Amino acid sequence: MRGGKFLKNNREVFRSLAMITQIGISVLAPVILCVALGYWLDQKFGWHTTVVLVILGILAGARNAWILLNQMVQDDEKKKKK
Repeated sequence: MRGGKFLKNNREVFRSLAMITQIGISVLAPVILCVALGYWLDQKFGWHTTVVLVILGILAGARNAWILLNQMVQDDEKKKKK
């Protein structure tokens, strides 16, 4: 009995860690890409777009996190109904 509960708790912990990692990557990826693009545009053409692209990257990352969290909540609600 006790071993089954331990495995169930571990699965939940690993699932939570996977979700946190997925959200972190989905937030950081657009920010890093926008910073890199802004830096490259600044160096190549002399444009000052890094700040604008950082803000755009932050907004895109927030949108990604919002979508992922909504999907996770919907999945949890479906599992609870079953």
